[in-house]
Amino acid sequence: MSSPEYTKIYYGSFVMVTRLKSELENVGISPIIKDEGESQRLAGYGSLNQGYQEVHVRNDEVDKAMNVVNRIKAELED
Repeated sequence: MSSPEYTKIYYGSFVMVTRLKSELENVGISPIIKDEGESQRLAGYGSLNQGYQEVHVRNDEVDKAMNVVNRIKAELED
């Protein structure tokens, strides 16, 4: 996703991305999930990053979204 309107805020496993997506939606942010591994699989190519996804949000939502990312990371460290 090379759009200047969006910024990648997270890259990780499907499980973490699913949780992050849910938490972002709870605070009014609609993230875009990019899964290159799935796109490559559907195109008939192998992928080394199967199961890993990127989370992108609009540039004007980055600060709010990063607060959510950091909160989730802190919870996991406890």
